Amino acid sequence: MRLSRSIASLAAIASFALAGTAFADSMTFGSTDISKSVTLNYNGYSGSGGSSISGLTGSTTFTLTGVSNNTYTFDYSVSNTSSAPVTGSRISSFAFNTDPTIASATSTGAFSQTTLNSNYPNGIGNVDVCFKDATTGSCAGGGSGGLTLGQTGTGSFSLSFSSPVSAVTLSDFFVRYQSITGVPGISSASGAGTISSGSTTSSGGTSVPEPGMLGLFGMGLAGMALARRRQVQQRRA
Repeated sequence: MRLSRSIASLAAIASFALAGTAFADSMTFGSTDISKSVTLNYNGYSGSGGSSISGLTGSTTFTLTGVSNNTYTFDYSVSNTSSAPVTGSRISSFAFNTDPTIASATSTGAFSQTTLNSNYPNGIGNVDVCFKDATTGSCAGGGSGGLTLGQTGTGSFSLSFSSPVSAVTLSDFFVRYQSITGVPGISSASGAGTISSGSTTSSGGTSVPEPGMLGLFGMGLAGMALARRRQVQQRRA
């Protein structure tokens, strides 16, 4: 009975982890990190915490180019790397959170419009800043621009703070996909980024809808607990 209870308890804990979600990566830049670059790869999903959409992908690279007074300036490169079964999509914005929270932002290039403290779709919630291809009132999208399959867009953005800071942490990275074709019933989606190269630190920020291995382990433990209970019941019968 003690073994059964222990297994059941572990299963409950691990199953709770399955219902939860993993956390996004983060990157930290200081004044000595000029020319430091970090690259992220993005998945794609629709709905609130929905499962990943096969073939819907993107990538970004951020490079710190300058620190002046209260402002950090970066070059960016965004690529739409989607592939089959996706036959069409466009990345219309990218977004992230900052620590400390920014006071203002500007941008040039492929994503020259900025919006602060706005809702990002598909259950993500508010983000500190997003960079868009069109002048809209939110980060949800709009316009008809952006990057289609195989395209890459570049530019620069600046993050300004209310007072000088010794370092800036960017976290919880997202992109917005629109005009999706090749996936039945889905025309728009969002994607969450994970760092593929460059420095990374753990983050307690916005969750990314990906099940963890602990959750899968919990399902196995739950099955063991059920089998154990049935054996005990059969012996008593």
